[in-house]
Amino acid sequence: MAVDVRRILFPTDFSDSAHSAQQYAKLLAEQFGAELHLLHVVSELTMPLADSLWSMTDAEQQLRIKHAIRRLPEEVGVQWSKEYRTVCAVKVGHTVEEIMNYSNEHEIDLIVIGTHGMTGLSRLLLGSVAEKLVRLATCPVLTVHPDEHRSVPNGEDKRRASQQQTIPSRM
Repeated sequence: MAVDVRRILFPTDFSDSAHSAQQYAKLLAEQFGAELHLLHVVSELTMPLADSLWSMTDAEQQLRIKHAIRRLPEEVGVQWSKEYRTVCAVKVGHTVEEIMNYSNEHEIDLIVIGTHGMTGLSRLLLGSVAEKLVRLATCPVLTVHPDEHRSVPNGEDKRRASQQQTIPSRM
């Protein structure tokens, strides 16, 4: 069975855990020659209610949208974007729903997303975008824990690895 990955979706909230997942998304895009889609979802406006703890004004929402539009191209780096096909998008709505819609509309082959590593009560109360995507997505989802895994080398590790010589083992 051959794996054909033409489009990879990297949804980001600009957190540290998203940064770890971004390294995987870039590496996979390079290896497959795939187009990398970066997506940020800005929450919908909420109506301030008497018992509401949080609401956002239209001006705050517009500011977040503008910030995301500026920041997304910087996520993978300008030079990387020049060498590889990159698409940036900002959507407004519920995070999981917007990621699913985007994935289906753009025929995404793989979603790469970071996990926040929440446990216990915070995970129970807040849920997990990554967990919901794993259950609902129509394509494979790669989740990346915030603690970087050593199989994805950073720039210095790549240089060191390319300088090392392989010594054949004797049987």
